[in-house]
Amino acid sequence: MKIDNSVIVDFPLRGEWVSPNTPGKKIPSHGTEQFGQKYAFDFLQIDWGKKGMPFFNTNRLQYFFFGVPLNKCYCWGKEVYAPCDGRVVQIEDGYKERHIVHLVSDLFFVFKNALTINPKKDGLQHVVGNYIIMECQNNVFAFFAHLQKNSISVSIGQSVKKGQIVGRVGHSGNSTAPHLHFHLMDSNDLLTAKGIPCAFREYDLFQDGEWKIVYEAVPSDKDRIRFNG
Repeated sequence: MKIDNSVIVDFPLRGEWVSPNTPGKKIPSHGTEQFGQKYAFDFLQIDWGKKGMPFFNTNRLQYFFFGVPLNKCYCWGKEVYAPCDGRVVQIEDGYKERHIVHLVSDLFFVFKNALTINPKKDGLQHVVGNYIIMECQNNVFAFFAHLQKNSISVSIGQSVKKGQIVGRVGHSGNSTAPHLHFHLMDSNDLLTAKGIPCAFREYDLFQDGEWKIVYEAVPSDKDRIRFNG
């Protein structure tokens, strides 16, 4: 599908991905328009061949009872790419990641933040983790959140080219599994920004047992997608 008036950008990752939270399923995709995320995506990698399609390379009992180390999660540390030419206008890095991914403790962290954190007073890193904001064009800004600690490879004011590596997928902030949160918005101020719909210029969709190229599209939450640049 494609949302009317979408800004077309390149897919910001490489390899196979799924988007459990996407405007291809519902709008607002995260249940809120706060922080400009009305049309936001979450991307993570899973094992399509295993029961339950886990995002980690270990057994489910370990995940539920003891937790899974970050390096056992498929997409942790994968490169994030600029989806367009632009300029970096804001970065925040150095925020710690929880080294173990555990459903109960991660949900507790998310709910605690929701109840106790005041973004205006306490800042946004508790919620969004390590992040980048880049200006793609006039009044169109790309936002990348939950990045790996100390992985951001660009600096404020730097011009970037489409396809340039800007950071790595992480587990910082309000994250229940390593993933990339990505969206477009109309301002670099997360507290006042409004979301802008976007579609991806092209990617591969696994459908009816084969890969097919789709253009200017938005994935649904069940789509198995792939992009290799």
